[in-house]
Amino acid sequence: MSRVVVMGQGYVGLPMAMRAVEVGHTVIGFEPDRNRLTSLKAGTSYVEDVSSQSLQEAIASGRYIATSDPSEIALFDVAVISVPTPLRENAPDLAFVRSATGMIGPHVRSGSCVVLESTTYPGTTDEIVAPLLEQLSGLKAGADFHVGYSPERIDPGNKKYDFVTTPKIVSGMDDRSCQVVKAFYDTIVDTTVVVPGTREAELAKVVENTFRHVNIALVNELAIFANDLGIDLWSVLDACDTKPFGYMRFNPGPGVGGHCLPIDPSYLSWHVKNSLGHNFRFVELANDVNEHMPEYVVRRLTSHLNNKERSVKGSTFLLLGLAYKKNTGDARESPAVHVAEQIHALGGKVRAVDPLVEVWQVPSFIQRVELTQAEIDAADVIVLLTDHDSIDLNLLSSVKGKVFDTRNAPALAGSERI
Repeated sequence: MSRVVVMGQGYVGLPMAMRAVEVGHTVIGFEPDRNRLTSLKAGTSYVEDVSSQSLQEAIASGRYIATSDPSEIALFDVAVISVPTPLRENAPDLAFVRSATGMIGPHVRSGSCVVLESTTYPGTTDEIVAPLLEQLSGLKAGADFHVGYSPERIDPGNKKYDFVTTPKIVSGMDDRSCQVVKAFYDTIVDTTVVVPGTREAELAKVVENTFRHVNIALVNELAIFANDLGIDLWSVLDACDTKPFGYMRFNPGPGVGGHCLPIDPSYLSWHVKNSLGHNFRFVELANDVNEHMPEYVVRRLTSHLNNKERSVKGSTFLLLGLAYKKNTGDARESPAVHVAEQIHALGGKVRAVDPLVEVWQVPSFIQRVELTQAEIDAADVIVLLTDHDSIDLNLLSSVKGKVFDTRNAPALAGSERI
């Protein structure tokens, strides 16, 4: 088995590290964040898809070491870069990728392999990562060491398709690199899918997320128009869902969040504009629709209160769910948080129920509470934003006239819906 370095121990890197340890690799998990590193060393997982027990077993095996010391990544056989790739002023920010590559470069040896997993635009692996590794190692990519790209496909909270069972796209900057990359991933996942090159693999990732982004924007805009037309969009979607071919269901909601949908399609749009001088109109339109859904939710809430001759200012809003996705604790770019921010800006009092999101992800103006009868009674408006299984919506079954449901929860039948 190999000595594997995983740069970044977040929602992508930690599940991969645990699986690599499970099959027999020795793993160095590099994590510069002090709080995360402390948790890792204590055997406490902050990622839903990795239990603390699994982390503790990995540590006890002696084949998992969490560190923030770049010198400890030396002598690796395989290094995987799974660091954030945010947007800065609507342009890709590859600072974390460059930093991770810069730490790996001096330790590259003949025969070693470096794989980028971070979502990015086509060309990043060949044009940025490989040249920097060559510069720092004094070796030639392809001839002396191997470089590839394998996009992450982690879906937090998905019980059916996890890291192991989700097919893994693999690629290399040359045929030999691709073979080495594939051989590594064949040890930790059930299925690998080879594509012709790193650009195809990089594009595949952003296409997958752009597909979701565009279709969610479609139903979100439909939700706005259907409401104005007095049409029950949810029953329409149920009807469409009976078609066994040529249709895939997407549901409206309060917006999109996490890293993938609010950010990844913009990488593709930026690359098309920067390389070809063309606007990617579908992405730009989807961005516009999805970015404004929290604002639309607040408009609906304002109208709801106006009908009762109440104002947002001074009213108490009980928000159910702050994460961007059901059954996860990830509040990155969460539309629920954006809804809360807009309510607060209008003078509303914001209280929120979310047992999964850690306190450091929540703005200080949001009062964290449990879902109790007292909280239900005290709220002027109750808003379901993220339908975690751990939030007992049955407690609201008898509440009339003050629930706004953005997720079409069965327990809230009869409530006002998005």
